[in-house]
Formats: sequence, structure tokens, C-alpha cells
Amino acid sequence: MPDPSDDSGGLRRFSGLPGTLIAVASFLIAVGHIYVAFDPVLSELQRNAFHFAGFAALAALFYPIARGRLALGVDLVLGLVVAAAAVYLSYAEDGIYDRGVKFNTADWIAAIIVVLGAIELTRRLTGWIIPALIVIALSYVVWWGKFVGGVFNFPGLKLESVLFRSVYGDDAMFGSIASISSTYVFLFIIFGAFLLRSGAGEFVINLARAVAGRMVGGPGIVAVIASGLTGTISGSAVANTASTGVITIPLMKRAGFQPKFAGGVEAAASTGGQLMPPIMGAGAFVMASFTAIPYETIVAVAALPALLYFLSVAFFVRIEARRQNLPPMADEGQTLRRAFLEGGASFVLPIGLLIGMLVSGFTPTYAAVFGIIAVVASSWLTRTRMGPRAVFEALVMGTKGMILTAVLLCSVGLVVNVIATAGVGNTFSLMIAAWSGGNILVAIVLIALASLVLGMGLPVTAAYIVLATLSAPALAGMIADQVVIAQIAAGTLPPTAQAIFMLGAPDQMALLAAPMSEADATALVRGLPLEVAAPLRDLVVPPEAAVAALLSAHMIVFWLSQDSNVTPPVALAAFTAAAIAKAPAMATGVASWKLAKGLYIVPVLFAYTPLLSGDWGAMVQVFAFAVVGIYALAAGIQGCMERPLGLFPRVLSGLAGLACLWPGLIWANVAGVVCLALLLAWNLRDGVPVAGAPRAETDA
Repeated sequence: MPDPSDDSGGLRRFSGLPGTLIAVASFLIAVGHIYVAFDPVLSELQRNAFHFAGFAALAALFYPIARGRLALGVDLVLGLVVAAAAVYLSYAEDGIYDRGVKFNTADWIAAIIVVLGAIELTRRLTGWIIPALIVIALSYVVWWGKFVGGVFNFPGLKLESVLFRSVYGDDAMFGSIASISSTYVFLFIIFGAFLLRSGAGEFVINLARAVAGRMVGGPGIVAVIASGLTGTISGSAVANTASTGVITIPLMKRAGFQPKFAGGVEAAASTGGQLMPPIMGAGAFVMASFTAIPYETIVAVAALPALLYFLSVAFFVRIEARRQNLPPMADEGQTLRRAFLEGGASFVLPIGLLIGMLVSGFTPTYAAVFGIIAVVASSWLTRTRMGPRAVFEALVMGTKGMILTAVLLCSVGLVVNVIATAGVGNTFSLMIAAWSGGNILVAIVLIALASLVLGMGLPVTAAYIVLATLSAPALAGMIADQVVIAQIAAGTLPPTAQAIFMLGAPDQMALLAAPMSEADATALVRGLPLEVAAPLRDLVVPPEAAVAALLSAHMIVFWLSQDSNVTPPVALAAFTAAAIAKAPAMATGVASWKLAKGLYIVPVLFAYTPLLSGDWGAMVQVFAFAVVGIYALAAGIQGCMERPLGLFPRVLSGLAGLACLWPGLIWANVAGVVCLALLLAWNLRDGVPVAGAPRAETDA
């Protein structure tokens, strides 16, 4: 029976017969999703409605409205009523169309129950921000939009039309975002649960210890490696922190790192888990849906940026260890051979199969299902063999781990649908372009600020969805305009494009007669009205460059949306790590924000360099210079390389880092590398400090 007094972690606990029944229901939900992935016996709408119904019922039970047995009865009724209403609506669509898109009484009741249920359940799961956004959005298109002046004026729709669009629209509760949740996301969550149940998490820790345990700053680098690999399993920064942090944070503290720094390292590294292919949390699947760019393309080009982020955290760890003169860890006997023999098969073989199937063109859904099967089969090559009981437990674990994501992704469709219906996204994109003056860097700063504000109340996936809907189109256009600017500056604009100037901006034609400076070309393009700039961009920018610009824009928003995990005042991953480290929550949050500088540096590279272009030669070149540049910046920020740095060398290191990262100037990149090499050689002139020497004070 549930223990009404147990609100541990905000969840209601079940035991005995109720616990067994809920476990069986969770098992059936998982099996049903896997079956439908192979045999689509339901329509897309029905599948998404059943998906929401099952997880709404579980959310009502596990996230109580209050303590006590009376509250349990209320929650049970709420869950069943919302689930029944969702299922009813999935079969009512034909009848509604037959009546000329008119609701009968049952339709009205079911639609209102589903919307109100989504609002209440998201309140329980995530707090008040998302429910408030839903209420504001729905009331805007029904009522108060007509009172707003200017570009956001909206004449209003009937409540019946809004409810219909909220349920059946392409961007609505049971629309495209729900499809992502009910297919890719849930199956990969189940895949991750199978990996964890097979002992792959323990293998990840052992592998990281074998690789980095005896390095300077080894425990921190172990956290970075373990969190990166665990990210391929969980795709959740908080879950990543909780699973690896219980091992890595005590290791770092024993090695001499301050508790707040140890917690900050784990939180920053775990945040990178959402950036690590092939899973990347729910964001990669949402991105594939928004951009129509294949999922496998997204995860392929995301690999180098993710590696760059983890290297940036590792640099901070090593530099801090040198600054404090911390010795390497004692040899605990862990080797690569031993780690792979004990548990490598259940991690390497399924992940390898998954990546191989994605590269071969299989859909992520098929790849995830076969990956699950591979986990079970490969576990029999390790000490943790998965029998029927373990399979049952993994399916139940995956379902329970999906509750928040499923309800959130379906419910946020209510907001996205309003944005699409009222054209708010296009209007906001125009405002971003206007406020930034067409400057990409200013636009990125504006988006980062918006992300920080949204992240104070929204989970990462919801923040990305909202920001991508509002700002990605404008950002993609500005990135693509760089091609137009280059052609105008070179005087190579094709005649058809010049004709657009003749029709839309005849007063600018004289400027195109001869080549001009890039600054003048930039000013010219930024000053063009939208009715000229948009067709000019479509005509001049090659399709592959347009796709790269679109992907870069979404990846910028996706990366910036992660900062809510590590940025105070609401830094969920950092606060989770602080609890494990027994360190002040806010101080740990500040430390994690400092360590996660890659979240802000790498998006700038997305905008100004070919890091996501798919041209691997150019991508590797940008990556190589960026590695050196980020190390130089980390050394300047921390005031240490292999030995402490004075003020002038710190400034010089920072300037060398900026030169390495500067886009489009190869001579500046090379000069930065040379400068850093000379500075590092000078830093090493008296040798590396030996273990046991006095430690430098740290303010990290």
C-alpha cells in the first residue's frame, strides 16, 4: 500500500499489491509502445493520445496533490478521468469533422478535462511556470489578444476552435511533439534503462577510472568521462548527476578538491550528457522534427562540439588540480582490460549496434528497439545477466523515468500550437532581428538571456521548444545572410539576385556596380526590408548552406537552453550535486556555471564557423583550433597552466585563446597557437611543482 506520509523526493511510494499493479501497468505501457513501433495498429493521433493517457495516469499517482489517503483517491480519479478523456478524443475526431468541426457535449467535456488535466499535471511535475504559460497562451487567442496593440494584436478565436486546435492540430497536444515523445524519446529512455539495469553504468565508472584515474586531477577527469558516457544512456543532466555523482564527487573530495568545486565539476560534466550523441536527451528528436533534418545527421555533426565541451570542463579540472598542486590518485588496480572484461560487452555492443543502424539508414525507432534486444543478449557475456525479471524491471524503470518528459512534451504542445496559430513565432523572430540590428552575436546574447529567464522555471526540453519556435527562424536567416554578404562584397551577386534589388530596393542598385567592403555589404543586407531580404536569401544561399544555417540556429538554441542546469538561481543539476557533495547549493551553482563556459563559447562557433557544416575537413580544423583556444581561455580565467600565472600572462593567455577561436582568420588562429605554445613553454621553465608543495589558494 502507499505510505501517505512518505513524500520523499516529491513522489508517492507504493508497495504491496498496489505497487505490483502499477509495475504491471508500467510494463504494459512500455511493451505497448515497443509493439506499436513495429506494427502501427493505431493511427498517429491514437498512439499519441494513448501515450499521454498512460503517463497522465501515472503522473497523477506518483506526484500527489497532497498527503493522505483522501488525496490518493482524488489523484486516482483524476488520472483515470484524464486518461479516459484523452482516449475518447482520439476516437472522436471523425465525428467532429462529420458535424462540421462542431463539438457535442461529450467532446466539450473531454477536451476541457484534457486541457485542465495537462495544466494541473505539469504544475505538479514542473511548478507554476509552464501552467502559467499555457493559461496565458490559451487566453490570449480566446480573449485578451484583441486588446493588445501593434504587431501582437490578435482578433481572437472561439473557445471551441481553440480547444479543437489544442487537441488535433499538428503542433497541439497530440501532434508532432507528442509523436516524438511516443516514439523516439520513450524508446531511447527504455534503452537507457536497459543499459543501466545491465550494469553498464558501473562499467562507465570503471572505464573512466582506468583511463584517467592516475592523471593529475584524475578524479575530476573521471567525472567528466563518466558523465559523458552516461549521457549516452540517460540524456538527463539531473539523472546523470545523481547516478555518477555518488561515486565521482566523493572521489574528488578525497583527492583534495573543495566540495563546491567537486559538485560543480559533476554538474557541468553531467550537463554535457544532454549534448552527447547518440541520445542527446529529447532535444535532438525535437530538433529533427522542427528542422526536417535527419536525426542521424544531427547526432553525427554534434559529436565534435560535444567532445569540445567535455574537453573544456576537463581543462578546468586539470588546471585547478595544478593550481592546488593536488597529486594523482593512488592506483586502485583498475585497468582497461579488467573494465571491459567485467562489463564492457553490455555497453559497447548495444551502443555500437545503435550507431551502426543509424548510419546505415534505419530509423531511430528501429535502432532503439534492436539496441534494447542487444543489451539483453550482450548482458549474458558479463556478470550481470538479464533474465525475465531484469527485463521486467528495466521496462518498468524506463516507464517511470519517462513520466515527466511525456506529460511535459504533450502539454507544451498547447503553447506551441498558440505560437503557430497566432503567428507569434514569426513576429518574435522579426523582433529578434530588429533588436539585434542583424548582428548574430547580439542575437545570440539576447537568446542566451531569454534562455536564462525561461530556464528559471522551465525544464531544458521545454525551454528549447519555446525558444526554438520563437527565435530559431530569425537566427537561421541571419546566419544564412553571411553567404549573401560575401557575394555582394565580392561583386559576384548573380543577375537574378540583382533583379530583386531592382524590384524591391531600386535605390540600392547603384551600390552593386562594384565590389565593396564586407562592412558595407553587411550594412546593406541588414538594411533591406524583409520582402527583399527573404527572396534574396532563398535565391543566393545554396541548399546545403541553408540547411547548415538552420541546424546551426537550432543547435545554438539547444546548447543555450542547457544553462538552466548550471546557472543560479535555479540550477537543478548543480543543486543535486551540492546535496551529494554536502556543499552550499548556490556556491556549487556558481562553480558549475564557471566550469560550463563551453555552453556559451561553442554556440558562437556554430554561428560563425563551419563546425556543423558536414564538411569534416573544415569541421576538424575548427575543432583543433578551438581545443587550443578554450585551454588558453581556461588558463587565463583560472590563472594557471602547469604553474600559476601572473596578471600579464593571464591576459596574454586569454588573448591567445580569442585568436585561436576567431572565425575566418587562419593567420590569427595560427598566431594564437604559437603564442600559447611559447607561453606554456615559459610556464614550464622551472618544472612542474611536485606533490607535497604548498597549495595555492582557490576561489573556484
